[in-house]
Amino acid sequence: MLELSGLLLGLLAGMLCPWTVPAKWSLYLAAGLLAALDSALGGLNARLKENFSLKIYLSGALGNAGIAVCLTWLGEKLGIPLYLAAVVVFGTRMFQNFAEIRRELLTSTQKKDKIKQDVVFKLSRDTKSGEK
Repeated sequence: MLELSGLLLGLLAGMLCPWTVPAKWSLYLAAGLLAALDSALGGLNARLKENFSLKIYLSGALGNAGIAVCLTWLGEKLGIPLYLAAVVVFGTRMFQNFAEIRRELLTSTQKKDKIKQDVVFKLSRDTKSGEK
């Protein structure tokens, strides 16, 4: 619920305080935004798997954004579109995280049902072996 509130607050702030990005910053913003989206999906994936760590999340988000912006800057200085490396890597990771999130959400009820079934089976087997 907190995540949804933050998203809605951010969207509202963006709509009420419109600003434009200079064209020369657009590649930097795009690379940083892609890194942030990758980190957000990675954080959601970690939370669903119950191994989320704020330190890991923040260091990954800041580190990924920094690397993406540095690649973009270096590429501009060299005249090579190095930002595409960040696009490919973060895009691939976003799809992987999305696939894992989807898989976790779709199979979580199946896992719970299987655990319940195994517990009931073990209890009934233990009860039957105790009767003999």
